[in-house]
Amino acid sequence: MSSKTDTNVTLPRVPVTKILDTLYEMYPDAHCELDFRNPFELLIATILSAQSTDKKVNQITAGLFQKYPDPESFLKLSPPELEQEIKEIGLYKNKAKNILATCHLLLAKHGGQVPAKMEDLVELPGVGRKTANVVLSNAFGVPAMAVDTHVHRVSNRIGLAKSDDPVVIEKQLTKRIPKAKWTDAHHWLIWHGRRVCEARKPNCAACALTPFCREFKARKKTRVE
Repeated sequence: MSSKTDTNVTLPRVPVTKILDTLYEMYPDAHCELDFRNPFELLIATILSAQSTDKKVNQITAGLFQKYPDPESFLKLSPPELEQEIKEIGLYKNKAKNILATCHLLLAKHGGQVPAKMEDLVELPGVGRKTANVVLSNAFGVPAMAVDTHVHRVSNRIGLAKSDDPVVIEKQLTKRIPKAKWTDAHHWLIWHGRRVCEARKPNCAACALTPFCREFKARKKTRVE
């Protein structure tokens, strides 16, 4: 892997178009798997999803958003009360603190609405580039490449990226992938990471990307030697 500061690293030569076409063939219906009805719900759900599964978040938010549909209603809760609502999710104490602080800022600075600009989103407590990109692409239709653990892992394995740093990976991917496909590619990579290219035991036998995958070829070569 490249160093975290190296944004000029020479990327592996891979057939980007063929990889993207194959991912589309594998996951033509790929989409955000967090349940939401508006930008605010997606923002909160994405904050909750850190180090948790979308399935667990959806279980919690189904009732949460019925009771607290907007920043004003969330701010009727004390931190301990919100903690009780989300306690089944990891890091719930810190997430409750960030959600309430974010709701305060949304009301104070943005009229209670979720902003549609990266620079405004990352000012919100608990919101980094990944969360901001998820909101921009899925709630506002802005082309964006959110780099989560699955995008990080899969893009490095198949050679679309070469870095340990999510920000560097984002820059590498957005440079190599046509802008019109950023959001779709983000979903394709996530779905592939969740369904086939898992962290510990990638299911290479079920993967249509093996003809292009640098890690698969490296493992195969090692076994032969």
